[in-house]
Amino acid sequence: MKRVANALLVSILTTWAFVSIAQAEISKKETYCLAQNMFFEARGESLDGQLMVAEVTINRANHEKFPNSVCGVVWQQKQFSWTHDGKHDDPTRMGKTDRLEWEKIKHLANLVLNEGNHILPKTGALYYHATYVKPVWRHKLTYIKTVGAHKFYK
Repeated sequence: MKRVANALLVSILTTWAFVSIAQAEISKKETYCLAQNMFFEARGESLDGQLMVAEVTINRANHEKFPNSVCGVVWQQKQFSWTHDGKHDDPTRMGKTDRLEWEKIKHLANLVLNEGNHILPKTGALYYHATYVKPVWRHKLTYIKTVGAHKFYK
């Protein structure tokens, strides 16, 4: 009986370790995707502007109309202009100022995914666009507010 209990314990611990490692990898990947989106969509914006972009990304991942992961949302076809603009998507290939911004945004993305309930604005926003464009779809949505260079909607 003791041998069976030990085997079961080893099996449970092995499974738990595998799940923990898998979750850590998913979390690391999701953090990177969120950071990329915040960086390419809102680098140079205020903290509020960056958090609003993060909120839209998270809200979409939690909404039935969008993919159910941060990376799925970020890389959904033609949702964010930087993902299909033909330019590189590596934030580390930027100048020194942008590299510093990238480091800051990576930490912010990690905070959002781990402490989002405490730091995200909670506006319910699912969409946004730059203030200098006027997409046709904006009239079908409820305007929330403008933060920096973006207008947000639900």
